[in-house]
Amino acid sequence: MAPTGLGARRFLEVALAGIGIVALDVGTKRVGVAATDPLGLTAQPLAVLERKPHGPFLKAIRDLVESRGAGLIVLGLPKRADGSMGPEAQRVLALAHELRSRLGYEVDTYDERLTTAMADRVFDQAGLSRKERLKAVDKTAATLILDGYLTARANKTRDQDRDQ
Repeated sequence: MAPTGLGARRFLEVALAGIGIVALDVGTKRVGVAATDPLGLTAQPLAVLERKPHGPFLKAIRDLVESRGAGLIVLGLPKRADGSMGPEAQRVLALAHELRSRLGYEVDTYDERLTTAMADRVFDQAGLSRKERLKAVDKTAATLILDGYLTARANKTRDQDRDQ
């Protein structure tokens, strides 16, 4: 699983500037949100947004991004097991395009295969009820996406520095 689009140098600029990153786990009904801590080192669960209606959904994203001082939005990209992109991934790419073109945000994607399943498994092991799980699974999946993104970018930056 690797980040796409945003170059390692730009990622490093964002990180060094102390600009926050917001991650979204985009579902058809709900969107989990996670954000970096003030130092940009760790991923923290933040909120769950209702996906519809679309106008208030975009406003909620804008409000969250601005309140966190985020300079980058990372969207989980739900690729299929074989790496291809189905309709869910196409919807995420359309949202990424809209966030870039309509709202002017810098956006990157991260292969999020199995993050929701991983979050569900953690909640199963913790013995949470289905109702309790629904409240937390989306933002937990967003946290896993952001954590994976941060780790992948740090590794890529380290590898590029070593190769120079």
